[in-house]
Amino acid sequence: MILTVVLAAALLFGLGAVVGRTRGTESSSVWSESAQTAAPAAKLPAAIAAYQERLRKVPGDWTAWAALGSAYLEQARAVADPSYYPKAEGALQKSLQVRPGNALGLAGLGALANARHDFAGAKGYAQQALATDAYSDTAYGVLADAETQLGHPAEASDAVQRMLDLRPGLASYTRASYDLEQHGRRTEAIDLMRKALAAATEPADVAFCHQHLAALAWMAGDLATAASEVTLGLAADDAIAGLWQLKARLDAADGRLDAALADLEKVVTRTPTVDALVEQARMLTAAGKDPAPALRLAEASHKLFTANGGTDDLGAAALAMAAGRPAEAAELAKHEWDRRQFAEVADMVAWSLNAAGRPAEALPYIQRAEALGQLDPTVAYHHGMIALAAGDRVTAKLQLQLALSLNPHFSPVDAPAAQRALATLEP
Repeated sequence: MILTVVLAAALLFGLGAVVGRTRGTESSSVWSESAQTAAPAAKLPAAIAAYQERLRKVPGDWTAWAALGSAYLEQARAVADPSYYPKAEGALQKSLQVRPGNALGLAGLGALANARHDFAGAKGYAQQALATDAYSDTAYGVLADAETQLGHPAEASDAVQRMLDLRPGLASYTRASYDLEQHGRRTEAIDLMRKALAAATEPADVAFCHQHLAALAWMAGDLATAASEVTLGLAADDAIAGLWQLKARLDAADGRLDAALADLEKVVTRTPTVDALVEQARMLTAAGKDPAPALRLAEASHKLFTANGGTDDLGAAALAMAAGRPAEAAELAKHEWDRRQFAEVADMVAWSLNAAGRPAEALPYIQRAEALGQLDPTVAYHHGMIALAAGDRVTAKLQLQLALSLNPHFSPVDAPAAQRALATLEP
């Protein structure tokens, strides 16, 4: 039985923070999970049942155990339900029990570790898989995702390149596009995502590619292109939550907050993640409505994620910030930074330290968040506000101008705040 292991990519958004990239609130880019490379979400229950039936007949089929584990993992991602993680782990461990050291089982455990945000563990599993099968593009994908989140950009790029060399196609193109985006090479990232789109055959994969093309356009403030890509993506598959999250941002940019809230309700109904629920809470605040119900659900989502083996202090920090506890958020974010020195984590450390009244401590972290060269209006806004709090009016003005030039509508809450702060810096 042939297995294509399903991976959660650099978003790795699992359930504890988002939209793989996992920027907490109002991320400039939505989830960077890998395009689906196994059964589409609607077909997963039938696939799981087929693997289970196979294993009842042939319990020693180690490839079927690995396939079942990966199907459980994909089901967890598709329905935002981490209770599938222990099932995935059990099936993958059974594969390794039947066939010790097999690369499929090890790569599957690596993908599961990434989904649980155990990126060091994922790296270890990927390296073990590659020691068994040096030609496993799947294992290189797991390794690329882990190295990205651990803050090892050169190693991540090397793993992506090996994946491209071994199997150019949808999964490798999407990872390579994300890697280029992280380095600020937006035009090349768009070109590779269009190659991924050309390679996509399943409606969900087509929608996924349009989602990321829309996100790239959104980051650059090209709202017309972003809207077009969202429309095309929803026409391919309107069950993709990330497209509705982008549509919400586009509706908010157009001043239609009620429509944006309706879009986000679709998101949190389908994938009630911490990221999506915190974004909903911020949108509710912008609309003058009570964010408390969304934040309570976000707390419950975080507890469910950690109860099923996940670790997510970044999501916990986002929740603490949303609840007005910046000092707690800063400690949580710094703890996450000790585990993985990823740009998004550095941004959260910086922003929470600033909110706690410690801008001088925040500055080195916001500079780390910018180190790869990615142009992100949210990070630029944070840098500008931190510089302003630290008394550096020149840097503050430059960074706030950058944020608004990248996308003047990047957030219904923060974009107006950037405009107000910039007005105080004008001569």
